[in-house]
Amino acid sequence: MFKNPDKAPKQYTPGEALQKIAAFCAYQERTQKEVEQKLRSYGLDEDEAGEIIIRLGREKLLDEERFAQAFVRGHYRQKKWGRRRIMQELKQKGISEYCIKSGMKEIDGEEYYQNLVEVLEKKDRQEKEKNPRVRRMKISQYLTGKGYEQDLIKIALDDLGKTPEDDE
Repeated sequence: MFKNPDKAPKQYTPGEALQKIAAFCAYQERTQKEVEQKLRSYGLDEDEAGEIIIRLGREKLLDEERFAQAFVRGHYRQKKWGRRRIMQELKQKGISEYCIKSGMKEIDGEEYYQNLVEVLEKKDRQEKEKNPRVRRMKISQYLTGKGYEQDLIKIALDDLGKTPEDDE
């Protein structure tokens, strides 16, 4: 899988590139940014790449709103990420605010809180820290890194019985 830096990438005609990129998009949801980068790596100029992207959109092979919805579903159900992290990742991928909002509607409040509790309990079992205050802080930092909101983290920690007063 090592790429030879001396070897130039294969150049494709717009017709060949369209076939390759259609298969690329059919395999899994893609962003416009990803598709454009791939087309540029095929040796197409900006106009040719733009025309192909428009065609892919018309043929429903490229849909950023659908990408955002799939991304949100996958990352909050499988990876158990929080809203903040998911939104940050979508912004980094160049997804529009409208598509991000549409994607975020995929999150079910009950299931979201249940994910938070599951992640918290798992981290609580793994955490070796004995001091309750430091332990709570470490778990809270971990959950913040996963993208969960501070107010929900506090509620979940309190529900679990990890109150900051435990060490007094």
